[in-house]
Amino acid sequence: MKLRDAQQGDRFTLPATTVTRGMLALYAGASGDHHPIHIDLDAAKAAGFDDVFAHGMLSLAFLGRLLTDLAPQPCLRQLDARFISPTPIGAVVVCTAEVTEVARQADGKHIALALQAVDELTGEARITGSAKFIV
Repeated sequence: MKLRDAQQGDRFTLPATTVTRGMLALYAGASGDHHPIHIDLDAAKAAGFDDVFAHGMLSLAFLGRLLTDLAPQPCLRQLDARFISPTPIGAVVVCTAEVTEVARQADGKHIALALQAVDELTGEARITGSAKFIV
């Protein structure tokens, strides 16, 4: 089902993604964000963490992939996100979007979503947020 067919209460899920060291290295290279806390174990430990962890924007990109699977990117009108906790190596991230509002207006169907990225292994939320589309 695509977003244009959605009704209030519908829920969409992106298949689980496991965070790996290789993924962090590739993201660091692509983004130019080489902050040591994400790629250097000694730096992460010096900062009080057990291991390196995913860049926040990498974790948010998982939610972005879910959203663009639902509707073309130009239909996205607003995206808000709150980073709840770091996403560690080995986390199995499951992203969900639940339709919270649907309204037909002159310019199209307005759809609001509640978003969440959760570590399937621990049940911990990593990111929460919302999105609004016009389709």
